[in-house]
Amino acid sequence: MNRREILGAVLVLASGIGVAQTAPNTLTKQEKAQGWKLLFDGKTSEGWRSIHGPAFPTVGWEVKDGLLTTNETNSKEGGEGGDIITAKKYSSFELMVDFRITTGANSGIMYFVDPEMNKGKGSAIGYEYQVLDDAVHPDAHKGKDGNRTVASLYDMIPAAKDKPVKPIGEWNTARILVRGGHVEHWLNGMKVLEYDRFTPEFREMVAGSKYHVWPNYADWPDGYILLQDHGFPVSFRNVKIRELGK
Repeated sequence: MNRREILGAVLVLASGIGVAQTAPNTLTKQEKAQGWKLLFDGKTSEGWRSIHGPAFPTVGWEVKDGLLTTNETNSKEGGEGGDIITAKKYSSFELMVDFRITTGANSGIMYFVDPEMNKGKGSAIGYEYQVLDDAVHPDAHKGKDGNRTVASLYDMIPAAKDKPVKPIGEWNTARILVRGGHVEHWLNGMKVLEYDRFTPEFREMVAGSKYHVWPNYADWPDGYILLQDHGFPVSFRNVKIRELGK
């Protein structure tokens, strides 16, 4: 572990988040006291619905063995099951998600999602924490300066090149911190990027990205959390969130 990784781990522990947990999809007494809530109970799809309607998808997703898995194998954005979103919107929050990918997989953890945007094919519109097999999937070589690789703010800000990525088949932990206009992406205890919304610099980034066509994209005050179905098998667990003051 290098110096930067050690510092990241210390900061995560200082925020009251223990990396180790007695059992998946559970909260410790300390986490409960700090306001953490599970978004996935490990047994049901409660709290999630299709981006296309009020019910959970009947195909493409399954809850099994404590995992929430998109089991598509067609490589299509939006798949057959489609993306899933939370029951409520969030503005300032801290989100933790374990994800495990398969070879060549593409997926994403999105926030500030507006389901009224992009009613057609493909994924919903929001801010995306990229989930990707950087070594195999071609999207890793598109965009600018690696801004479509794992843990990046998709198509806008690349994650740090020395990010600590676990091998295929092992669990990675994403952490997304949003406090007012300030946002951070973390991967396995290391902060890999940060940015400030509602600024000229951020609006310029949006203007140079694929999202420039969506009205007021840079200024959305809140939105849903989304797990993406991109047509590849990807599993999630330990999905938890705590709302923060601005």
